[in-house]
Amino acid sequence: MVEAVIRHDWARDEVVALFALPFNDLLHRAHAVHRAHHDPNAVQVSTLLSIKTGGCPEDCAYCPQAARYDTGVQAQKLMSVDAVVARAQAAKDAGASRFCMGAAWRSPKDRDIAKVAEIVGAVKALGLETCATLGMLTGGQAATLKGAGLDYYNHNLDTAPEFYGEIIHTRQYQDRLDTLEHVREAGLKTCCGGIVGMGESRGQRAGLLQTLANLPEHPQSVPINQLVQVEGTPLAGTGALDPFEFVRTIAVARILMPASMVRLSAGRQQMDDAVQALCFFAGANSIFYGEKLLTTGNPDVEHDRALLRRLDLHPLDVVEEAGTVHADILETGHAAGAAGCGQGCGCGAAA
Repeated sequence: MVEAVIRHDWARDEVVALFALPFNDLLHRAHAVHRAHHDPNAVQVSTLLSIKTGGCPEDCAYCPQAARYDTGVQAQKLMSVDAVVARAQAAKDAGASRFCMGAAWRSPKDRDIAKVAEIVGAVKALGLETCATLGMLTGGQAATLKGAGLDYYNHNLDTAPEFYGEIIHTRQYQDRLDTLEHVREAGLKTCCGGIVGMGESRGQRAGLLQTLANLPEHPQSVPINQLVQVEGTPLAGTGALDPFEFVRTIAVARILMPASMVRLSAGRQQMDDAVQALCFFAGANSIFYGEKLLTTGNPDVEHDRALLRRLDLHPLDVVEEAGTVHADILETGHAAGAAGCGQGCGCGAAA
């Protein structure tokens, strides 16, 4: 089996052509790439917690945490260190190996970063891999989080550059790229993906994946979110994406970014077990684990455990060894999940 070449020069036509492959041919190719770079029967577990909910000033059309939309989400202040640690410990006890923290900010202030850094350090001390999504960061803020022990920073591109203006008006695409650059320069790993099913065309889905694959460094985590429609947001009522088109998106992401963790993020609650199984075959190797995905529902833990047992999938666990974080396969019967930050706009106000 020949491993796929890591590329950063994908043309849009090439990506569109992958989407257009016969379904079985596409899945065969994606699975071969997946098997060459990953254990095909292992899935990573992660739990996501909203540590500061609601009140976001952005206008992301999908997001229930935007203050301008009436979605029933109540704004809450940043959680205390002890409260977050308690939730992180519970997640670890339930089988999660990675803990992601989201805060609904556009751009956190330095005093906010100091508080989050304290939280990150406490969660890291539990032996969990850490991820955060807090909004746009400066280079200094990214460095502070790195120094506190943060492993990953999530900042999604959301969609293709040419469709972005249909979804968000309060932040430019370049703002997202700038934050990703600050995160990389600080030595943090990147968690960066997008949302499909927002009314975009297949070509625009290809454009999102092309942009991700052509970044200077492939995101180590690539969350692929299916729109969770929330009443009160502008995208409520959008026509549902065909589930096989979602599977195609997972498969193309795997081919374009062979070494990345491709995670099933928001929208899994709307997927039946067979669609999820196809996604795992197509190259998804990470899921969110737990009852809530920030402010929207997620399949419950017991259902996830049962599904992964039925599919003979086993979990990855993050361990510390000589100060280096790496993934080891655990021989246990517990379900695994993914790191990442769900249907996120990259400002921390993820859904």
